[in-house]
Amino acid sequence: MRIISGEWRSRPLVAPKGDTTRPTADRTRETLFSMLTSRLGSFEDLRVLDLFAGSGALGLEALSRGAAHCTFVEQDHLALDALEKNIAKLGGKDRCDVRKSSVLSMGSALKPADIILMDPPYLSGAGSVALDKLGRFGWFAPSAWISVETSIKEDVEVKGFTVDTVRNVGKARITLLRLDHD
Repeated sequence: MRIISGEWRSRPLVAPKGDTTRPTADRTRETLFSMLTSRLGSFEDLRVLDLFAGSGALGLEALSRGAAHCTFVEQDHLALDALEKNIAKLGGKDRCDVRKSSVLSMGSALKPADIILMDPPYLSGAGSVALDKLGRFGWFAPSAWISVETSIKEDVEVKGFTVDTVRNVGKARITLLRLDHD
């Protein structure tokens, strides 16, 4: 695994030990960030939320591309170890907040995120549950882009969100969502 673009381009990342965490493949990450770049133009000054963060590859990629801040949420101890090593190795600690907890135990947001990157366990439905809860707790800015990576066998449909696009990449499915504004 490596950072694909930006300030930390080509820098290697540490993957979590064991088989509990499934890191997002470089090809899938490249596709996701190409999709986001075509919609956002730039990541400059954006706030990012990396849920089910694992190694932190998604949030760190956003920071490398100019995001102002990333909150990482992860509960697995081996993944947290890899995440903290990656942040330290890249020197991005001042732009990071690591929450050592379950995504579902998060309370109200102090500041909403502009980009939400989710890579929940495949075939768990955890992404949809988290979207519903965090949406009610103010974690998403009104113009936020939300990415959920799932198995190609899963669809993401949550009340209050509209699917912008769905792209299959290997065994992964990337779903980009927007908040409904009724």
